[in-house]
Amino acid sequence: MRTSVKFMVIYRHKDKYSISEMCRFFDVSRSGYYDYVKRMDIPAKDLPLAEKIKECQIKNGKTYGYRRVHIWLEKQGIHHDPKTILRVMQKYNLLSVIRRKRYRNYGEHIHRYPNILNRNFKADRPNQKWVTDISYIKTGQGTLYLSVIRDLYDNSIVAYKTGTEQNINLVLRTIKAAKIKEKITAELQLHSDQGFQYTSQAYFNLTKSYGIIPSMSRRGNPYDNAMAENFFSILKTECIYRTKLRTYEEARLLIGQYIDFYNNERIQLKTKLTPQEKRSQYVA
Repeated sequence: MRTSVKFMVIYRHKDKYSISEMCRFFDVSRSGYYDYVKRMDIPAKDLPLAEKIKECQIKNGKTYGYRRVHIWLEKQGIHHDPKTILRVMQKYNLLSVIRRKRYRNYGEHIHRYPNILNRNFKADRPNQKWVTDISYIKTGQGTLYLSVIRDLYDNSIVAYKTGTEQNINLVLRTIKAAKIKEKITAELQLHSDQGFQYTSQAYFNLTKSYGIIPSMSRRGNPYDNAMAENFFSILKTECIYRTKLRTYEEARLLIGQYIDFYNNERIQLKTKLTPQEKRSQYVA
């Protein structure tokens, strides 16, 4: 993982975890991290967004959580990752003053799984360890959600799907696409975070029918699924952030082109091979 990507992950989770501990975990210096943050000029970048969120909260009496603020901003033509909105709301004390309603389970069983992967990101063969996650791509039409499955053997993207809604079906379609493309091997692990899509009954049923063993990150721990986040950081740095996407279709086309490049042409420094080259060299 490149140093700049490590710094990006540390910055994204600085409000939840100790910066010193994260720097030690990623084997980077604190001074290097703070130089990176200084170059980002984060306060200046955050301030315009914070002002718009403040305007939103004044109008609604500070009753909106970050999801409703996200919708309100999109209606104003302002597109940001919901996680960014939450971070800025926390930073500038713009969170809702309304107490959250207690979650009630009306029949949908929530499944939790042990952390089988346990940060052991080394795989000895293809289709032994997969990681999966969802990220957000901003476009002029709104937010496009990208679901991927990454194979830890060669770091290839086994399957991906996009959608305009972050729902369980998006995750299920990604797994089904991976099943069609790849042979499910014995004891295949599929690691995810604790998002509602991955704790659902439908996810449980599908992984069980395919013989896939679910593995799940511990609550609030970004390191457990770092390899999935690592791909999103690469995608956004090398591709998404270099252009202004006007439509969902433009985003889908660009994502498809980049993933094809990533799998088949992008050389990885550790192996000096593309993911496809490493995969094709495997002999059972």
